[in-house]
Amino acid sequence: MKIRFEELKPFTDSSFHVMVNPKMSDLFFWHFHPEFELVFIEGVNGTRHVGRHISRYEESDLVFIGSNIPHLNFDYGIKTDYDVIVVHISQDFLGSALANTPELSSISQLFEKSKFCVAFDSETKQKVANRLKNLYLLPHFEQFLEILSVFKDLASATNIELLHTHPVENQYNKRERERLKRLYRFIDENFQRKIEIDEVASLSNLSHAAFCRYFKKRTLLTFTEFLNLYRVSQAKRLLLSDKNVTETCFECGFESLSYFNRTFKKITNENPLAFKKRYLEK
Repeated sequence: MKIRFEELKPFTDSSFHVMVNPKMSDLFFWHFHPEFELVFIEGVNGTRHVGRHISRYEESDLVFIGSNIPHLNFDYGIKTDYDVIVVHISQDFLGSALANTPELSSISQLFEKSKFCVAFDSETKQKVANRLKNLYLLPHFEQFLEILSVFKDLASATNIELLHTHPVENQYNKRERERLKRLYRFIDENFQRKIEIDEVASLSNLSHAAFCRYFKKRTLLTFTEFLNLYRVSQAKRLLLSDKNVTETCFECGFESLSYFNRTFKKITNENPLAFKKRYLEK
C-alpha cells in the first residue's frame, strides 16, 4: 500500500518499543505513525525512502524519523540475510522534561531535527550498532537508560545528513488519516472472511466506483491486491507458528487452497510450504 496509518499497540509499560528483525522485505509497507522511529539496518544495500527523499544506502543505514512522516520499510525487496532494529518512541517521550531539562537539551534538539529526518555517518553507526542490537535483552529501566545514552551519542554526532531541506509535513490531513485508519482496522478485524468492496466503500462513504478510484490512487494497488498482500503477511505469521498450509489458507480468508498457493507464490516467489521449511530450517 502506498500510504497507510500504522496503529502501534499502546506502550503500557514503556515509552518506546523495540522490534528485532521484523523481516518485512516482501511487503511494500509505505506507512506513517505518530511515534518517532529510529531504524538501523546492517549487512545489505537497499533503498532509503523517507518522505520526499529517495536514495540508496550501502552496507548499513541509521536514520531517525519524525512523527507522522511517511516512509517505506528499509528492507523492502531485499533477498539476502540482514539485521534490522526498529525503535518506536512515543510521541510524548519524556513530556515537557525533554525540552525543559538542561541535561537533555542536545537530545531535544535531535528530536526537533527529526522533522527533517536525520541520517548518520559510519562512525556513529559503528558506535551504537551493538547497543541497539542488544537493547531488547535489557530490563525496561535499563533499556530506558540505554536508549537515552544512545540518543545522547546520536545528538553529539557531528557528521549527520538532513534528508529534507524543510520539515516534512504529512500530506494527509486528519480526516484522511482517520479514513485510512478505519480502513486498516476493518481489514485487520475482517480479513479472515470474505470482504465485499461495497462494504469498505460504505465505510468510506463512497460509491463502489468512487472507492475503487480512491483506493487505487492512494495505494497504487486495487483493494483486492492490497487485501491479498495483507492476508499473505498474516499467513506467514501463522505458518511460522506451526499451522499447516490448509489451516493457514482458510484462517486468512482465502476461499480455495489453489488460489492461496497461487497468490502466495505471486507475492513471495515461493509456495507456502517452501517458505515454512526455509524459515524453520534457519
